[in-house]
Amino acid sequence: MHVPATLPLSALMQASDAVPLRPTVINAPFAEPSRVNATISAPSQLPTVEPSPKPLELILQDGRHTWFHGNNPKSQHRGLHHKHTTKISIPSMTAAVTLPASSTAGPENLRFARRAQTVSSNPNQGAYQSWILAGFSNPTSALAPATRSQPSSLCPGNNGTVFRSSSGITYQTICGINYGDDIRPFLMVASFDACIQKCDAFNYDNHAVRCVAALFIPSRSSSEDDCYLKSSIAHPSIGTSTVEGAIRYSIAQSAQVPVSATSSSLLSLLSSTSSMSSRSSSSRSQTLSTTPPAASTIVSPPGVTYGKGSSVIAPKVASSKLHGPSENRPTSQYIQYTTAQGITLSRSLLRAGVNGDLSTGYDISPQTGALEVNIYTENLLAPLRNTPRLSRDGGRGGYLNGQHLFMFCDTGTYSTVKSASNGDFLDFVSSSVAVDFGMNALSGRPIYLQDGIGGWSDNVGRQRGFAPLTQGEQAYNIAMQGQGQRYALWIESSLVPLDAETGIIYAPIVYDNVNMETREAVFTYTGNTLLRVTAGGRGGPVARRPIRKLFEQSEPEWGVAGAYRSWGPSGIGGTDGSVYLFGGVSGGMLMARVAADSIEDRDAYEYWTGSSWTSIMPSTTSKAFFIEGPIMDIDIFFSPRHMTFIAVYLTKYADSTFYYRYLIAPNAIIPGYAPGGDKNSDYAENLLKYDWSEEQVLYKAQTGLGGSFIYSGGVHTRYFGSDDIVNGGSRMLLSWTAPTGQTPASAVTEYQIVTAEVNLV
Repeated sequence: MHVPATLPLSALMQASDAVPLRPTVINAPFAEPSRVNATISAPSQLPTVEPSPKPLELILQDGRHTWFHGNNPKSQHRGLHHKHTTKISIPSMTAAVTLPASSTAGPENLRFARRAQTVSSNPNQGAYQSWILAGFSNPTSALAPATRSQPSSLCPGNNGTVFRSSSGITYQTICGINYGDDIRPFLMVASFDACIQKCDAFNYDNHAVRCVAALFIPSRSSSEDDCYLKSSIAHPSIGTSTVEGAIRYSIAQSAQVPVSATSSSLLSLLSSTSSMSSRSSSSRSQTLSTTPPAASTIVSPPGVTYGKGSSVIAPKVASSKLHGPSENRPTSQYIQYTTAQGITLSRSLLRAGVNGDLSTGYDISPQTGALEVNIYTENLLAPLRNTPRLSRDGGRGGYLNGQHLFMFCDTGTYSTVKSASNGDFLDFVSSSVAVDFGMNALSGRPIYLQDGIGGWSDNVGRQRGFAPLTQGEQAYNIAMQGQGQRYALWIESSLVPLDAETGIIYAPIVYDNVNMETREAVFTYTGNTLLRVTAGGRGGPVARRPIRKLFEQSEPEWGVAGAYRSWGPSGIGGTDGSVYLFGGVSGGMLMARVAADSIEDRDAYEYWTGSSWTSIMPSTTSKAFFIEGPIMDIDIFFSPRHMTFIAVYLTKYADSTFYYRYLIAPNAIIPGYAPGGDKNSDYAENLLKYDWSEEQVLYKAQTGLGGSFIYSGGVHTRYFGSDDIVNGGSRMLLSWTAPTGQTPASAVTEYQIVTAEVNLV
């Protein structure tokens, strides 16, 4: 099959050899992966930067080979991995080019170039002037306003089909799969097509293919970003049926992308140690269609295996393995970004004692919170002069967008320790974040933790802090340095997944008052705030603080100990369902809940009275516990293998022991999104209907090097892929903080973050 395409080389723009030019406006029919005959017509005069033109070449790139066509009759047609003997002459600057059937090149990959050196088999050698002959005009000129459209029916019915965007670029549809490597900022658009246009426009503006995929979330609310551009598809993860994605066709084919998030091939893809699974040729669609069929419902995410039978299976500890303390391996770059000088508080506000207005009456400080690496900041990247040593307190985490996060409370940075001397103090922040680097725990080894590029504030290793402070809190902290008073945002619970792209944390706002003579510290809970966390970008995880304060000092500490995300009928990663918050009070845990799309609306929360839900918040003396006991740190998750809920926690008895209980339901608990589940009921309601089992020992941890008890213990779910406890497996990753008794400036540091694996069968 031959598809003729006449591509006029017109409107070429002049530029120096070092600066790429804007794409030429080209619109031509094109079909993939068929053979293509392309007649290339050049103008009579080319832009020049010196009196005599350099040799002309036509470069065709398909990601696999590069062909050079020069106007010198003696030049040869060469490829990166093979050599053609045919000599090409372009005396009239017109040539007919036939791409082999194995090529996946399209008009967007044709380049007309003028080059100073002789033809080489490596297109990266030598200097070029190049004009990308893309199959589109400037896509930004055709973008619709970012007003919300009705959800489309693209997925999952049209999954795997191939289509052309309005700019002429060929894409393959992908449903229910998310990818890391975000291009920031996220966008709000009107439709799936508009999101694809944004990807095309990003490539146009950058003179290169940097956006390889675009994901659209049609169910986002009218005020939320719904378009996510991706620079790579190397880190896939389970999304949801509402994730409508498209990958550039040549990229999808070279990576052998699985056609569906429900196919068995994705099981190994989502395993943390596996690469992308191959997809059989029979499952590939050759359809070129822009009108998708009606969607159906994906009721169960891949990789989840449920237990057999109709009864709850009592979990039992089969084995455990200590990994040991983690090792910090910070990035070597930072964003050289200078913020405006912060505000100065009046003298009357600079006094000891809680002042809630400093949290609620000021905007978020631009000097705090991790930065993103995006099109605006990537040119500001600079090397760290000093790779700092970090001493961190606390350490809970979770899985988000293909990454495993470890989030910390107080974090000090110190210069690198040399020989037996301690490092010099650099900075101190109330929160930080790192991601697992290398997935060592899969093989039973201590994990590596890597801080993101966006977390540093300068080239010696001072940090910005993960959770943003208000300008009032930050200004107070700066003014009161050395006097012992400060405001802190601590992360004391595991990350709560909100949807396929976002996690949330109910972070306490803590007032710290230290007696500088005795060094005795008094920590006062002043209420909490909500953090929205995103991950997967080059700069590292980012936390945003959409509201200054959600719950008050006099109220139960809702969500501070943790929360459970109850997924709705759309399944894991969807936007429906609810969030159940744990409220820690003396004697046990209270329960509150809110619809997943209303977490920022305080008035939308409901509270459990012991027999029913009410809009009236209970007091801190309430005994309407859903689980009792002197619980300090807790995680509650649903185990498909055991078909019930499991609670894992540390107690206030300081015995360095993880305990567990499971929910004793009369019948197996099946989520509504799972096969056989009731879509009209909320499976998390079972937490309030039935009793918990007797407390059992899950894991006995070693005390810290200084002999002190451990704390900040938690479960990192989804670490072991399909073998993980929340996916129907038995493996569970635990982490905790172990004090060392050493100074934070030492090589050992003051705290160690330790991990272990437990198998619960």
